[in-house]
Amino acid sequence: MVMKATVEDDDSGWELGMPDKMEKSNTSWIDITRDFEEACRELKLGELLHDKLFGLFEAMSAIEMMDPKMDAGMIGNQVNRKVLNFEQAIKDGTIKIKDLTSPELVGIMDTCFCCLITWLEGHSLAQTVFTCLYIHNPDFIEDPAMKAFALGILKICDIAREKVNKAAVFEEEDFQSMTYGFKMANSVTDLRVTGMLKDVEDDMQRRVKSTRSRQGEERDPEVELEHQQCLAVFSRVKFTRVLLTVLIAFTKKETSAVAEAQKLMTQAADLLSAIHNSLHHGMQAQNDTTKGDHPIMMGFEPLVNQRLLPPTFPRYAKIIKREEMVNYFSKLIDRIKTVCEVVNLTNLHCILDFFCEFSEQSPCVLSRSLLQASPNYTTFLVDNKKVFGTHLMQDMVKDALRSFVSPPVLSPKCCLYNNHQAKDYIDSFVTHCVRPFCSLIQIHGHNRARQRDKLGHILEEFATLQDE
Repeated sequence: MVMKATVEDDDSGWELGMPDKMEKSNTSWIDITRDFEEACRELKLGELLHDKLFGLFEAMSAIEMMDPKMDAGMIGNQVNRKVLNFEQAIKDGTIKIKDLTSPELVGIMDTCFCCLITWLEGHSLAQTVFTCLYIHNPDFIEDPAMKAFALGILKICDIAREKVNKAAVFEEEDFQSMTYGFKMANSVTDLRVTGMLKDVEDDMQRRVKSTRSRQGEERDPEVELEHQQCLAVFSRVKFTRVLLTVLIAFTKKETSAVAEAQKLMTQAADLLSAIHNSLHHGMQAQNDTTKGDHPIMMGFEPLVNQRLLPPTFPRYAKIIKREEMVNYFSKLIDRIKTVCEVVNLTNLHCILDFFCEFSEQSPCVLSRSLLQASPNYTTFLVDNKKVFGTHLMQDMVKDALRSFVSPPVLSPKCCLYNNHQAKDYIDSFVTHCVRPFCSLIQIHGHNRARQRDKLGHILEEFATLQDE
């Protein structure tokens, strides 16, 4: 049904809501469905109406409107429960902030991981990570494991967001960096959070050892179950700490951070099998109160941030499944390991080949950004024009010229090498080379779909260089 509204006194009638709200407002609604359909019949197949007030943007918005796949607001019409924020849920008793059981911890942690990955795949924080109420204000949480984990997730999001923003190789379909006013645990240091996670990890490890079966002893099924559940929590807390420490390592300028990151990635990979084998120990999502694919369980509310979403139609965020989460982390770890290998490259040709080959794998936005913008790895940003944070790009271009064509002006044995005028010419040429080469490497950090358009522009700059 198509409706036309006339507002008499105010615009309160434009509120999103149910028909009873429409009746109470000062809006007069007129049914224009028949007129609209008759007007549509005059259009031929494939024709679109274009008006000063109805262009392509409005047409696409009309198509997306009320389509559950495209309009995130539609999920609000499918629930009958009252939507509570974190503080309201605590008062209402629908969420626990202390004495969480191991299955509850495992279930919440796994769902948080799924939300984190969905965010990295291009959805908004409001529709993914911040649907977990525990993340809204970790200070309210009394359970040490849940509190440390919530802070760890916030820190991971904050550092990842900083890295992606700094690298600037993402498009609107790749990544959404808006925090919607949420605090990203900036009042707590990275060291403090990793320390809290380590304390919980050590505590869980003691519980794992105390419930471990002893040789020749008959195993109690309840003790064995407790052992497996403690091991499940332990592996997830340790994985969170390791992942956070890896991202912190990428912010350091010391070259030793490369080896540290590689070592930590190996630890993280070893934990994934334990996480995968213990997925069934986690509390499962309760989907009986809502329709759709978003998991509903204690500590999560998909609609809590609905009013924070932009007035355009944000796409519906389908949170990935737990089994897919383990597979995604496995591939992410492999990609970060590959990123670490770039420091072994010594010349510009090899570095260009490395970026091209890495791009062919269609890596995620986080791994692409880590390759681009880590001070101790490869910084090809236009502002500093340095490779590995130390070597000037001009020197790298000169070395590449020497090894590839060996021009006389760059050969110490040639008389031109000491000619000041020739030296000025080559220095000027190499300086002009820096920007296109920096841009070329940065372009290979973008997603594959966007690279074609950007490469077209950079080829024009290389044509100018060729003329020189």
